[in-house]
Amino acid sequence: MVEDSALLRLLTWLSPAFPTGGFAYSHGLEWAAEAGDIRDEAGLCGWIGDLLRFGSARSDAIILRAAHRAAPCDVAGICDFALAIAGSAERRLESLAQGAAFRAASSAWVVAAPADGQAEPEIWPYPVAVGVLAAAHHVPAHDAVLAYLHGFASAQISAAMRLGLLGQAGGMRVQHDLEAVILQVADETDRLGLDDCGSACLMADIASMRHETQYTRLFRT
Repeated sequence: MVEDSALLRLLTWLSPAFPTGGFAYSHGLEWAAEAGDIRDEAGLCGWIGDLLRFGSARSDAIILRAAHRAAPCDVAGICDFALAIAGSAERRLESLAQGAAFRAASSAWVVAAPADGQAEPEIWPYPVAVGVLAAAHHVPAHDAVLAYLHGFASAQISAAMRLGLLGQAGGMRVQHDLEAVILQVADETDRLGLDDCGSACLMADIASMRHETQYTRLFRT
C-alpha cells in the first residue's frame, strides 16, 4: 500500500491539473483523425490500446521503472536513451517539454541534491522525471506506472473529444475499456528492462511525423 502522503503526491503529480501542459499534445492523434485512421469510439480504443501494449506508452512505462530504480549517476544515461528512441521530432518535443514543465512544477517537493561529482541531466524526458521524483518520495514504481499510463490514456481521450471524434460519454466508455490494458501493461513492465523498449505501432509513429506539416492543427504534436 502506498502511504497516504505518497499517494497524495502521486495524485497531484499525475493529475490533469498539474501544469505540464499535457493538454497541448495529441501524440500524433490529430493527424490520425485528419487522415481518417480513427473514426469512432472503437477505433480510438484500439489506437490507444495498441500504444499501451505495443508502442510508445509501453516504452515510457519501462523507462519510468528504470529511472525509479536507477542510481543518480545512471539517470543521465536513461535520459539519453529515452530521447534516442523517440519516434519523431514531435514525440521528442512532447516528452522534453512535459518533462521540463514537470520538473519546474514539482520543485515544490524538495529532493536532495545529487552527491558531489554527480551532475543532474540538463534535459529530462517526461517518464524519467516522473520516475526519479517518485523514487525520491518513496512512491512505489508500480503505482507510479499505473498513474502514468492512466494519465496517458486520459490525455489521448481528451484530445479525441476536442477533435470531435466522440463525446464525453463515449470518452468515459473508452477509459473504462482501457482499464484492463493499463493493469496488464503495468504488470508486464515490472519484468522488463531498457532492452525491451521499442514500438510496433507504425501508423502512430508515421502519424506523429506527418503531424509536423499538417496545415491546420490544434495541438503541438
